[in-house]
Amino acid sequence: MKPDELSPSLLADWESAVGFRLFSEREVPTLTVPEQIAASIGERILSDQLMPGERIGEQELADEFEVSRGPIRDALRILEREGLVTLIPRRGAEVTALTAQELQDLMEIRVGLFEIAARKLMAQRPADLHALLTMGLQRLETLAVDPDGGSDYVETTYRTMILVGRLTGNHRLHRMMTSISLQTLRYSKLGLASVERRQRSVALLREGIAATARGDVDQLVAVTRQRIEESAQQAMHALQAAGRNRKVRP
Repeated sequence: MKPDELSPSLLADWESAVGFRLFSEREVPTLTVPEQIAASIGERILSDQLMPGERIGEQELADEFEVSRGPIRDALRILEREGLVTLIPRRGAEVTALTAQELQDLMEIRVGLFEIAARKLMAQRPADLHALLTMGLQRLETLAVDPDGGSDYVETTYRTMILVGRLTGNHRLHRMMTSISLQTLRYSKLGLASVERRQRSVALLREGIAATARGDVDQLVAVTRQRIEESAQQAMHALQAAGRNRKVRP
């Protein structure tokens, strides 16, 4: 299937950079200064330029962005709301740590939201749905076998899912799906780091697209849940292994 089978507006959204992914639910992002700063810092966190537990200095950011500390604090509150930054009284801000409990909590919510979206989409059958899923699958198939494709694979999945969420026509649902997908992005990179895991994910996505074409909503929901849960299990193993390594480190 060719990309131009998508509607022009959805294709433009797909091809555009996701520089403002914190605010990707907006049709045309018009951001305040704190939102622009939050988007920039958020990108650093999601691309591992800022690592879990790393301190974020207000004054350093104020100097970098040439603003007072007020907009920086507002930006950090936005990032705290999205689960990317933790504000600690009298200590300042740091990148939110990855934990097994947060992973479990996020995945429970994500499964529920995606089930609601799947059932709504199957009832509505929007014209762009199959073309969007198929184009996403084509790109993911290439990244699944690339040893260095893990990060791009997760990013492509994220971009596809937020556009799928927009097709539901439910703005609140789309916003919630975008937020929860953003918060799980770092965990997804752990869960889909290996070629084997990405190939398994692609196989399940194919099953989901086939179920969509058949109109089999229960199978679509089951496969979607399986994809999310298997990725979460692998991310959990990675977190546990990292914890063991820290304990034995001299």
